[in-house]
Amino acid sequence: MARLEIDRLTKRYGDFFAVREVNLDVPQGEFLVLLGPSGCGKTTTLRAVAGFVEPTSGAVRLGGTDITGLPPWKRNAGLVFQNYALFPHLTVAQNVGFGLEMRKVAAAEIAPKVAEALRLVRLGHLGERLPRQLSGGQQQRVALARALVFRPDVLLLDEPLSNLDAKLRQEVRIEIRELQRKLGITTVMVTHDQEEALTMADRMVVMEDGAVRQVGTQQELYERPANRFVAGFVGRSTFIEGSVEAPGRFRSGGGVAVRCTAKNPGPASLALRPERVACAPTPLAGFDNSIPGVVEFVSYLGALIDLHVRISDEERVVAQLPNRADTVLPAVGAEVQVGWMEADGIVFAKADQHATGQQGAA
Repeated sequence: MARLEIDRLTKRYGDFFAVREVNLDVPQGEFLVLLGPSGCGKTTTLRAVAGFVEPTSGAVRLGGTDITGLPPWKRNAGLVFQNYALFPHLTVAQNVGFGLEMRKVAAAEIAPKVAEALRLVRLGHLGERLPRQLSGGQQQRVALARALVFRPDVLLLDEPLSNLDAKLRQEVRIEIRELQRKLGITTVMVTHDQEEALTMADRMVVMEDGAVRQVGTQQELYERPANRFVAGFVGRSTFIEGSVEAPGRFRSGGGVAVRCTAKNPGPASLALRPERVACAPTPLAGFDNSIPGVVEFVSYLGALIDLHVRISDEERVVAQLPNRADTVLPAVGAEVQVGWMEADGIVFAKADQHATGQQGAA
């Protein structure tokens, strides 16, 4: 188990940059999640660490050793793929032991190592079964055991839960996280599912267009997004376009003026988290902003209820309410007031919202 360093990693295909100047430092034992939409460069970054993609420039170091030029089989990295990649004609035990055989481990040592790996993933009783005789969750755990059996320095997970149904994904991701903590193994996982990232990560890396947009804990990225992309990708946000017309005052394109924390005048976007927006039939006391509006849509989500409220001809905000016994829902078309504290409205200056540049709050 070792520290992983990615230094100015770049991968270019002709004029297209799949990955652009990525710098990451993953301490020993950390669980780092690369998060972003399809095509953002996260999988290319992971495959470069694994050795399946040769970088155009930059370096990958593991435990202080430069492994950039090493082939995959000479890197002590455990890999779990999206499709598990199990051999259908081999038993569970044979699949787990395959990597040990390729590493020329003595036959007498393989069986106990395989047994221990299967015990870790709670499949010790299924060693003689074939992959087709297992559920999807069990196959995923076999792939995980195969990646862990030789005690790798780093564990690399490429969308490992994407083939599981929603309920099973929730169970297995907790199992993976608990096992990673128990073993203390440095882990990098790729996903486009923000709920997975928020549940499993010690730190998250949000990527867009091949570049890192922000690195931080779940709370840091959610509460203090560095740019509009992160605010929209991690969690949910309603964006209102307009401008900061004076320090502490934002005016929307539809003419709605609200208090904000931004100081620099100019075109900007205001981001609001739905759970930070209150909604009531009368003006809201104790809030920095209280705006009249009309309910356009009510979305019942079980534990939560979203109210889509029009505050001008051009703008709408979403207020999220807990579904309690005393919750009173306004009808569609009802006149209401929506409110929020000025610190809960994050303003992003237009000049800082270019896709290829660093973005930041005003």
